Amino acid sequence: MRYPEFLRPGGTIGFIAPSFGCTTEPYVSCFEAALRRFRDMGYRTVTGPNCYLAEGVGKSNTPEACGAEINEFFIDRAGGPAGVDNGRDSVDNGKGGSVDVIISCGGGETMCENLPYVDFEGIAKASPRWFMGYSDNTNLTFTLPVLCDTAAIYGPNAPSFGMGNLHTSLDDAFLLLTGEKLAFRGYDAWEKNSLKTPDNPFAEYNLTEPSVTRVFCEKDGQYEMLSGGNISFSGRLIGGCLDCLSVLCGTKFDKMSDFHERYRDDGFVWFLEACDLGAMGIRRALWQLRESGWFRGVSGFIFGRPLMLALGDDPEGLQEAVLAPLRCLGVPIVFDADIGHTAPSMPLISGAYAEVSFCAEGNEGAGAEGCAEGAAAGNSNDGGAAGAGRLGRGCAEAAAEVVASCGRLTVRHKLI
Repeated sequence: MRYPEFLRPGGTIGFIAPSFGCTTEPYVSCFEAALRRFRDMGYRTVTGPNCYLAEGVGKSNTPEACGAEINEFFIDRAGGPAGVDNGRDSVDNGKGGSVDVIISCGGGETMCENLPYVDFEGIAKASPRWFMGYSDNTNLTFTLPVLCDTAAIYGPNAPSFGMGNLHTSLDDAFLLLTGEKLAFRGYDAWEKNSLKTPDNPFAEYNLTEPSVTRVFCEKDGQYEMLSGGNISFSGRLIGGCLDCLSVLCGTKFDKMSDFHERYRDDGFVWFLEACDLGAMGIRRALWQLRESGWFRGVSGFIFGRPLMLALGDDPEGLQEAVLAPLRCLGVPIVFDADIGHTAPSMPLISGAYAEVSFCAEGNEGAGAEGCAEGAAAGNSNDGGAAGAGRLGRGCAEAAAEVVASCGRLTVRHKLI
């Protein structure tokens, strides 16, 4: 697996819009605030030609134009990607030079249509760059490791960094881009109803719902929820948004058999979440991926809160939708993890090797110590608070939050 160089002080952050561009509020204001924040931190910013467009169907521009923008930012060419002068404060005009990391402007609906115009062979030969995005951006965060053997980050899109006071999860994502933090632990609460509106674009997360992550394990032929003790599993991380993955399955961009062969000795940890899919849609998608051989060699699953089910108060609906097609695999299944469309979301490196651990609530003695130890380890690459204060509250405060609450998932990335 190829791991790009991490973002260095004074480096260049590129922005592309392979899915939706930033054309309406609150996204325009948030995106421009994010760019100002990055520049105030000493970074250079370069925006692609599609970042402020809405000329496509379900995305910023035509599939050809979106594919061209991806190629321009990922593949080394003389002069590098060009910035675009469209009269906005948020644009670094002129030639951008080579960007160091790339962040998506947003999710959308039809990014899959770009893929025939993406030069994956050229990207595989070029110097690797970190790409970060989620939702429809699964079409890159999944295909980059599978087709190009290049790791990518399933994490927040650019406008999220325009928030007034950044949540710890956004600190986490940026500290991952800089390489200062590689282990992450779930958060205390999640947002069911956002306060962000066109008139209130910089609202912080409205964290009203306590995070209750659950793990189901096989016992005597039945799946039961872990009510005490610890569990861990490891493998090569891969996954994303089920809405997108089920569309890619069976196409020429489905090279999971090759990916399985390359990393068969590692095992695989699938991280999955959903946007528009309901319980039956999730069940059908998982059945399709299972029957297509995608889950061969799996050592465990991590499921984020699906947007439609989370908003509809139906955790049991998700539980059976997942267990029905996957219980035959006999591996641990994590539910309601902090990934995906319901904020906050921990960043994950698609393609990296990961060690996943979970300590059930109510553990005593050694189990409780394990929770605290995992929380401390999850808040710094080296066990300290090296990145504290980089964007918002920082690692030190994050550590204080998570140590107080056992029962959280911890994911440690290993760049091997």
